[in-house]
Amino acid sequence: MKQEVHQLTGSRNAVRLPPHITLIPPLRQPDAYEAQLRTALAEFAQTQARFSVGLQDFRWFGNRTLYVQVSRPDAVQQFHAALTAWCAAHLPEIPRENRPFTPHMTLATRDLPASAVPELRRLFATRHYQATFEVRSFVLFRHDGQQWRNVQEFELPG
Repeated sequence: MKQEVHQLTGSRNAVRLPPHITLIPPLRQPDAYEAQLRTALAEFAQTQARFSVGLQDFRWFGNRTLYVQVSRPDAVQQFHAALTAWCAAHLPEIPRENRPFTPHMTLATRDLPASAVPELRRLFATRHYQATFEVRSFVLFRHDGQQWRNVQEFELPG
């Protein structure tokens, strides 16, 4: 779907961003902070269990972000709550989010041309999609100035 959005609109963010559900928004920290972050996230991962996420159909944030909706958000919301509580206790440099957590998988954002939005809305308004996947891990990403790179993957106990 990301490739399709790219082909229809020219949006490069659609294909440059790895498929993901953002748990903590990007933040700037010194390079030295990464070791502390990795250690704390590895410890957090060991306190969690695997869980399932359901995806269903499409929604929009305003006119510039098309996403796949998380249809059964309870498990991912509980995971997010546990992660933010862990961060508050172990990683106080991570700011608390002011907006409500809306788990989703973005298909197009930021560089989506305004002129392409009406047609994209029409196409995805009638389209149906449904999938379920097991969350077995979560990933720490770092932006290298060009793209997001997987820094470390944290496995959840089986």
